[in-house]
Amino acid sequence: MEYRHEMKFLVSERELEILHYRLLPVMKKDMHQKGNSYLIRSMYFDDINDSCKRENEDGVDNRRKFRIRLYDGRIDVLHLEKKEKCRGMTRKNSADIARYDCEKYMSGEIPVYRPNMTGIEKELYSEAMTCRMMPKCIVEYERSAYIDPRGNVRITFDRNIAGCEKVNSFFDEKIYKIPVLPKGQHILEVKYDEFLPQYLAELLEIGTLQQTSFSKYYYVRETLN
Repeated sequence: MEYRHEMKFLVSERELEILHYRLLPVMKKDMHQKGNSYLIRSMYFDDINDSCKRENEDGVDNRRKFRIRLYDGRIDVLHLEKKEKCRGMTRKNSADIARYDCEKYMSGEIPVYRPNMTGIEKELYSEAMTCRMMPKCIVEYERSAYIDPRGNVRITFDRNIAGCEKVNSFFDEKIYKIPVLPKGQHILEVKYDEFLPQYLAELLEIGTLQQTSFSKYYYVRETLN
């Protein structure tokens, strides 16, 4: 996947409601979304020096993160993702990962290397071996997502962002988690390829949006420390 533009905004519940009613008639719901939203739970990795966290704190432009993600509590389908940022743009590569490999990482161990591992699995394995890239925290939130093929636009509302440091609870039905934003504050993300269609830019213009460099991983680590 090529790099994409990504903008983030800190928004209130009222602002999300306004945008919901503006976007719903002109955009389609994401395929993951059966109702009004779906639950995302991600387990984020960092190395022995907390390099990913420090790069966020220092505003380093070229950086990457590894995470394992599941949707709506489904532990039978696990996605290993590598998200990269370069010159203000982002891209994400993803591959399935076996539960037993995930459980190895959760317990602080490194899975046995296999030649048929995907490229991302091999990258994570290499970083785990060389700099102890291991799980650090869990991030969970509710997402509503809208898509438009023109410009390959994806707009998401991420509500009730919270975190947990007990990575061995990743497969639990419910986890003890701590909110990272004040009640009623959420994150709006706008992602697109080369251009954002003018009509969508106009629909997003409500005069109060505050752009932010918000990182869910970083805020969870800061909140839990």
